[in-house]
Amino acid sequence: MAIEPATYDFTLQRRSTHNIPLVFKDSSNNAINLTGYTIAAQVWDESRINKYADFAVSYTNRSNGSVTIGLTDTQTTTFTPNVLKYDVLLVNPSNVKEYYLEGTIHVSEGYTTT
Repeated sequence: MAIEPATYDFTLQRRSTHNIPLVFKDSSNNAINLTGYTIAAQVWDESRINKYADFAVSYTNRSNGSVTIGLTDTQTTTFTPNVLKYDVLLVNPSNVKEYYLEGTIHVSEGYTTT
């Protein structure tokens, strides 16, 4: 059964760290047990020619469907377009690949530096 990905658009500041906690649920609103799953997420330009980053994935509670995807300040420094695209791919233990989340990243200039 094909999954229709949810959409989550957000704004981040260039040169900042950005983490997104996620909980994956099935159509009955039950958490998906992510034991044995692999999760990948990437940031691309709108035409999908240039990849800007791979999100780091932290499995915070596999049995309850919880992960956090994150970008470092070093990664977001390279986000020169003001609009980028991303998605989140889940690969189950049977190697079935489905996109569960997609969206647009609006990049705002971060002015303060350290």
